[in-house]
Amino acid sequence: MNGIMLSMNLMPPDLQLQKLSKDQLQKLVVQMSSEFSFALKDSESKLDDAHKQLFDTQAQLQTTVVELQTAKEQQQRDAQLIHFKEVTIQKLTFELSVLRRRSFFKKHEHFTAEQGLLFDEFLNADLGEVQSELRTITPETKKTTEALNRPRRQPLPTDLARVEIRHEPGSTVCSCGCQLNRIGEDVSEKLDYQPGIFSVQRHIRGKWACKHCQTLIQAPVPAHIIDKGIPTTGLLAQVLVNKYSDHLPLYRQEQIFARSGYAIAQSTLAQWVGQCGAALQPLVQALRAILLSESVLHADETPVKVLGAQKGGSKNAYLWVYASTQTSAIKAVVYDFAESRSGRHAQHFLENWQGTLVCDDYAGYKRLIGNNRICEAGCMAHARRKFFELHVANKSLIAEEALKRFAVLYEIEDSIKTADMQTRQNIRESKAKPIMQGFYQWLLEKRAMLPSGTGIIKAIDYSLRRWQTLTHYLSDPRTPIDNNWAENQIRPIALGRKNWLFAGSLRSGQRAAAIMSLLQSAKINGLDPYAYLKDVMEKLPTHPYSKIEELLPHRWQPANTITV
Repeated sequence: MNGIMLSMNLMPPDLQLQKLSKDQLQKLVVQMSSEFSFALKDSESKLDDAHKQLFDTQAQLQTTVVELQTAKEQQQRDAQLIHFKEVTIQKLTFELSVLRRRSFFKKHEHFTAEQGLLFDEFLNADLGEVQSELRTITPETKKTTEALNRPRRQPLPTDLARVEIRHEPGSTVCSCGCQLNRIGEDVSEKLDYQPGIFSVQRHIRGKWACKHCQTLIQAPVPAHIIDKGIPTTGLLAQVLVNKYSDHLPLYRQEQIFARSGYAIAQSTLAQWVGQCGAALQPLVQALRAILLSESVLHADETPVKVLGAQKGGSKNAYLWVYASTQTSAIKAVVYDFAESRSGRHAQHFLENWQGTLVCDDYAGYKRLIGNNRICEAGCMAHARRKFFELHVANKSLIAEEALKRFAVLYEIEDSIKTADMQTRQNIRESKAKPIMQGFYQWLLEKRAMLPSGTGIIKAIDYSLRRWQTLTHYLSDPRTPIDNNWAENQIRPIALGRKNWLFAGSLRSGQRAAAIMSLLQSAKINGLDPYAYLKDVMEKLPTHPYSKIEELLPHRWQPANTITV
């Protein structure tokens, strides 16, 4: 065949095919088809390889684009975080310098002796809280000259009882297999307090070393709410409960502790309060988030004096209270300290919350209700109070009749306190609704008979003007008849005002509101505030933030719950 092809190559093209026989032509066609098929397959294979390379290149390019985009987004987040920290550090640094300057003012000439002590208490607590917040967002650096020159803490008195708490490694066998030898120990002391009795906890951390590989093992330092501080969580809980639940100012606590055998300076107690306030903030924020998941909330507010900037004067600030209902599965109350009674503070706290708000007729709530996200439920106790005051003042017969009608409505509510939602709704529909309808007609009749401007007309007009909100509870079994539950949560604040007189600053008011939120929520859940706060502060330093709801009062489950 090769000879045929060679001879054909020597012939002119038009004579080459004529010289071949039919068999030779067929063989030639087969050979050429085979060579063409092989060349085609080779080209297709190379094209497939090129397509694969192109696909791989495109995939790599897309991956690179995604990685670049992710890196860019991370860089933007890092830049925002850095900017936030820089702004926060500047704000806290400025606030810290202002607080330090205030501590050198001749402030006591503007206050009585008692007010001066309270001013020092608020100031030192604010200093402690600001310094604690600065430490959480400022990266650790080498000890500054200020820190090195700071006076060392005096040792705790030797006459106080000592309780040893030993911390040893879980295993005393080295990773190389050798038995570790105890070569010493580190001892740190913390001041503990049981009502009326001080003691010292000696935390002993043994040192274990391996002679073979020179490995040193020691149990880690237990995490604490105040890093490197001397107070135990029991002592801190006692201070906070004394101050915010029992309303004992720190200067009084200093006197009480001195009688118990160890005088703790008021300035030191204030620093502890400020640091605890900063550490407990995440817990309070989680409590607020849980509260805003409720569909029905109570709201009320009460004035609190706060120190002004001029010559030791004071001005009115307000403590707002938000609480879940008594029939809710979640019992929680959150206080919010604000510089005024403006409705914007309630709007800021509730943000995008939707539901029914049980409140009084204060205009500050109207801007919330006007956006159609929040439905207003009136307070029957407020309407009743108008008639009660008239009856006490002049024994009004119309007021007495109104009070009897109110009494029937409250008797119905007392009978369904423990009933389920459906039963409560049925009874309200069958019993309370007809009474309210008759009450409304009676009010209209009395309104037409009496002259305008009298006290009884004002009481009637209040109820008629608020009638739609007063009857809202009839259509929703989750809604209570009045706002007394919120007023009950304000009573501890009224008692506290008689003891601590005023708040030292906006920051100290917000800190008090946060801590009182936890303590009051513990109370309405039937917990002992001291036992709850002590346990929570022991767990908080190492507790995962993603599970922080487990530490909230309505979910707290200690081994032995102490109820009140």
